Amino acid sequence: MPKPVDNAADLERAIETFAREPSGGLVLPPDTTTVVHRDLIIALAARYRLPAVYAIRVFVAAGGLMSYGTDFIDLYRQAAFYVDHILRGAKPADLPVQTPTKYETTLNLKTAKALGLTVPPGLIVAADEVIE
Repeated sequence: MPKPVDNAADLERAIETFAREPSGGLVLPPDTTTVVHRDLIIALAARYRLPAVYAIRVFVAAGGLMSYGTDFIDLYRQAAFYVDHILRGAKPADLPVQTPTKYETTLNLKTAKALGLTVPPGLIVAADEVIE
């Protein structure tokens, strides 16, 4: 069940509430609140033994379980297309709208083990990056 949060205290209450639910987990959006409180969220997920999926790889590098989200390097390449065309005289309104076309999956096997989770071999093979 989604819970609006604005600060660290809200996050702690929301995650503690989720922890009481059987077979619960967290899916966190890539917004300012989650990024600012990244370390707190990762620590709470570990404390309450909640699997969490993040939208940004840096959460997994910091100890989170898994991320699935936009490949930002690919987005920057797309942005370069726009910059190039605008600098050559194109009107921004005439350029096509683009959406992300490449996504990346990152897994942290150390965190999975700490949570007592068995990661399916197919997910490990399909991941773009596996942190051991």
